[in-house]
Amino acid sequence: MTQPVGMLSLATASPPFTLSQIDAKQIARELFSTRFPQFERMAPVFATAGVRARQIVRPIEWYLQPRGWPERGAAYIEGAVALFVDAATGALDEAGLAGADVDIIVTVSSTGIATPSLEARAMGRMGFRPDAVRVPVFGLGCAGGVSGLALAAKLAAASPGARVLFVAVELCSLAFRLDDLSKADIVATALFGDGAAACVLRTGERGFASIRSSAEHTWPDTGDIMGWRVDPTGLGVIFARSIPSFARANLRPAMETMLGEQSLSIDGVDRFICHPGGMKVIEALEETLSIGQGRLDHERDVMADHGNMSAPTALFVLDHARRQGLPATSVLSALGPGFTATTVTLKQAA
Repeated sequence: MTQPVGMLSLATASPPFTLSQIDAKQIARELFSTRFPQFERMAPVFATAGVRARQIVRPIEWYLQPRGWPERGAAYIEGAVALFVDAATGALDEAGLAGADVDIIVTVSSTGIATPSLEARAMGRMGFRPDAVRVPVFGLGCAGGVSGLALAAKLAAASPGARVLFVAVELCSLAFRLDDLSKADIVATALFGDGAAACVLRTGERGFASIRSSAEHTWPDTGDIMGWRVDPTGLGVIFARSIPSFARANLRPAMETMLGEQSLSIDGVDRFICHPGGMKVIEALEETLSIGQGRLDHERDVMADHGNMSAPTALFVLDHARRQGLPATSVLSALGPGFTATTVTLKQAA
């Protein structure tokens, strides 16, 4: 990155309906135990996932009726635009800016389809200028909060002085399905929630941290590990391989290479701020990065209170970390479809 990019603000947003993990397990048992013979064997995932509650975009009764693409699509557009506005407004307010001050808008979302995209639909409510550059990004999944932030930072560095608004919005709950069941669907029911996060970036300003570099590593022939399948009634989750075991075996050398290109080492990072894909993923990250078991405390807190919200989750963790005080050097990281590891290196504001 040619020059540091300041993170001027960071805001998070959650939808209005809360689902406790106790209720989620009971509802899943009532719906699936007679149709999915392995349910009771898999039921402990609700206890081991590390989730106490998550927020969802519709009341639970909505999910208990058959839904097709039109209803899911309408729920996505309504809910995602509302969360976009909430998160973006919070980030702009913290930065002391209005929508008309934004020059570039980067929007990341992979849990629904919206054309026009979310920032275009929110344009009137946000007061964005007609000449604002819009960059909607689809398909990054859980890595989207970090990969999208890296992209936004590169655009800010390429346009010195431009105010870049980055927004990540995901409604994972809309993939909850009654028509098709697999082990992956049960795990997803125990893990996923909805949420959004936004931040404002600009060169030449300090903010609460500066983005010094970013990196990405995609492993060949790993497209089956994580993603979406497109079915007649909606998106379906893909977990075809064990993500924790893959991370244990493969993440460290990739991280060493990514950091090495920045003249950094794993030991030279004061704090890894990670996307918490689930409790087993958190434990795998602590092991492979030699962080120490239990050290990823912000990650555990976000999982407990919100579940895995896909792309925004890493930014929720970053928000927790910055409120406690960021160290000199931290690395924001995530794993996502591809299969890809992505990082953003942050320096504490001097």
